[in-house]
Amino acid sequence: MNWNYIQPVEIIFGNGKLSELAKLTQKSKHILLVSDPFFQQNGLVDKIKSILGNILVFDEISPNPDVKEVNRCSALIREKQIDTILALGGGSSMDLAKAASIRAERMEDYHDGKKVVPADHIPVIAIPTTSGTGSEVTSVAVLTNRKTGKKAPVVSDSFYPKVALIDPEITLSLPPYMTASTGIDVLCHAVEGYWSRGHQPICDALAIHAIKLVLQNLVNACHNGKDKEAREKLSEASVIAGLAFSLPKTTACHACSFPLTNIYHIPHGEACGLTLDYFIKINAGDKRTQELVHCLGYETVNDFANTVKDLKKELHLRINLEEFSLSEDEIQELVQLSHHPNLNNNPVSVTDEILSDLYYELGGKKK
Repeated sequence: MNWNYIQPVEIIFGNGKLSELAKLTQKSKHILLVSDPFFQQNGLVDKIKSILGNILVFDEISPNPDVKEVNRCSALIREKQIDTILALGGGSSMDLAKAASIRAERMEDYHDGKKVVPADHIPVIAIPTTSGTGSEVTSVAVLTNRKTGKKAPVVSDSFYPKVALIDPEITLSLPPYMTASTGIDVLCHAVEGYWSRGHQPICDALAIHAIKLVLQNLVNACHNGKDKEAREKLSEASVIAGLAFSLPKTTACHACSFPLTNIYHIPHGEACGLTLDYFIKINAGDKRTQELVHCLGYETVNDFANTVKDLKKELHLRINLEEFSLSEDEIQELVQLSHHPNLNNNPVSVTDEILSDLYYELGGKKK
């Protein structure tokens, strides 16, 4: 087996580590903070300003960042001669900041694949506020073009942050639903990274570690958000899972999540988790999937799939699509739109028949 491993992001992890921002940016002259608007309201932006001074803030960010928002942020970076970007928030903020770091006038050209992402970019310091996306250690920026209805990742080594600054204390105020949704996304990252056709040994070990942390701590963090140990372990799981899938890439769960988010506006993490137990069963004949469930202490693949389904119920996450009363045409639309390139990373080839059966079952219909 031949494989390569690279991880260029410096990771700084620990409670209270936000205070190290001053040291990390001491040579910066013009800093831009890319932040979810919520953090202007809850005082976190003010806390960062108290550390760094009156820095510039860009917060025109929607939950699934649009290429137009990237363009506006890029224009501000060029105008103000920004030399360091801080990305504060979940995946939306970090993905927008990473994409804007190349200072493109039209992000659409890179989102459509018309141009290759340039190597030249502004360094990004990623500060995750959720335990979920892993975007702080990946080369991926997931963007939406609402004009064309396309949501898809853009991948480039230019998008690796320079530093991932992970302070679990920031996540203590995260509401239960966001904790659950982002947590199930972490589980998907780790499981998919392990069984991906692009798997490799270092990422395998990271994936198993992250899965165990999620299963052991997610329920506690949702039921008691102030549980510092559970929050710290979930933050650890998030960054470790990010490392686990960064090179192997995600698979079928993420491929199916894109149309579920685009059409039915199901938040990304929940959309990924919606199909996880189904694909665990679909991949049951795969040797590596069998190895994974045994490493996790389960006797059968179905035992692990049932644990995932029970976890979603416990966290009040969707376990089906029955609320949408899917028609035959809508099911077939989901089948076709699930043919994202990530689908090809799944260890078992996912046919239209498999997807059709999946969406019929999720929709509570009989074929």
